[in-house]
Amino acid sequence: MSVKTILVAHRLAAVRQRFAAALADARHAYVMADSSTAALDAANDRARPVSLALVDLGLAQDGVGFVRALRDASGRPVPVVIFSGTIGSAAQVAQLSAMNIAGYINEHAATTQVLPALAPHLFPDSFNRRASPRIALGVPVSYRAGQTIAGAVTLDVGKGGLAIRTMNPFPPGTAIQVKFRLPGGDADIDAVGRVAWSDRKVGMGVQFDRISAADQDAVDAFVDGHR
Repeated sequence: MSVKTILVAHRLAAVRQRFAAALADARHAYVMADSSTAALDAANDRARPVSLALVDLGLAQDGVGFVRALRDASGRPVPVVIFSGTIGSAAQVAQLSAMNIAGYINEHAATTQVLPALAPHLFPDSFNRRASPRIALGVPVSYRAGQTIAGAVTLDVGKGGLAIRTMNPFPPGTAIQVKFRLPGGDADIDAVGRVAWSDRKVGMGVQFDRISAADQDAVDAFVDGHR
């Protein structure tokens, strides 16, 4: 596994430390920043190039402008993942989409969930399973299959389904119901589908079979906005 340097820029020390602990366990290098100035300094450090930036939009009055400045400071196309709880409006989501943000992650994720959620961003080639567009996305998802009810974190989402990180995936063909919320959304997405692929090292892919028109429109708009 190649070592990556990840910038963890968040106002709260608890969030920075939780993500740093997960990265350290996987032997990744990291740098923490508690202000926009510290984050920009880290991005500008050519001796320690950042491979991925995790960003709290609230570090600056103009969160989107801060992300743009962060990219400019790095001098190269560094993937930026936004802490989903720091998004203030749907307008910000649209602006970030236009900037081709790499994805979003839940800042409240447990330490054990951090690396699985970041894996699509750190190792994108390993997650290019389909020809249809997939957007890396690490948000909570609850799912039910038969009498089993569980929660996990999404890996990505596409117009026809999503991938879930779990060490206990269901076999392909299993009927499953999922519920999750897109960044900037004000309501959960509910869908019924079936397991399309299953891999204990990665998780499982769910293909939507039944989803409301409104929820499908929301998923389509999110995917199209991040392509």
